[in-house]
Amino acid sequence: MQTKYLASILTLGVTLTAIPVMPSHAEETFKVPTSYELQNKQQQLKVTYSTTSFTGEPRLDYQKGRQILQFAGDEIQTTKTEIGTLVTVTLYKTVDTGSTTFTLLIPAVNIGASNQANIITKGITTVNRFSTIPAFNEGQRQTYTVTPLFGTAQALVF
Repeated sequence: MQTKYLASILTLGVTLTAIPVMPSHAEETFKVPTSYELQNKQQQLKVTYSTTSFTGEPRLDYQKGRQILQFAGDEIQTTKTEIGTLVTVTLYKTVDTGSTTFTLLIPAVNIGASNQANIITKGITTVNRFSTIPAFNEGQRQTYTVTPLFGTAQALVF
């Protein structure tokens, strides 16, 4: 009787190993972009952001009209949030009146096998008001200008 029981277990084991297993959704490849080329509809603002470069550090190029600014390494701050990654650079800074920063909102993107995806996002210019006269520092000290941006995200190898 034990031999019969053992034979049925072996038969079940052989049968189970012959069943093909389909990969689950969780095992799909999620390919993250390393480069973003964005602009606004009027093409007045163009932003190129790379998470890495030949030197291994991130780069961000900001062009608004004739103004062209380039940032690299520690000049670029990144913060991961629930709404995406915030990539911030300081456009203008003074000792006595404050600063202006630009923040690019990078959404989660899976570029998959195509190695490229179209994206729509926002750029936020923040004016940080400051005065050496304490009475002028009361009230709202930051104002925002939001610029819709569109373009492509792709994976580049450096």
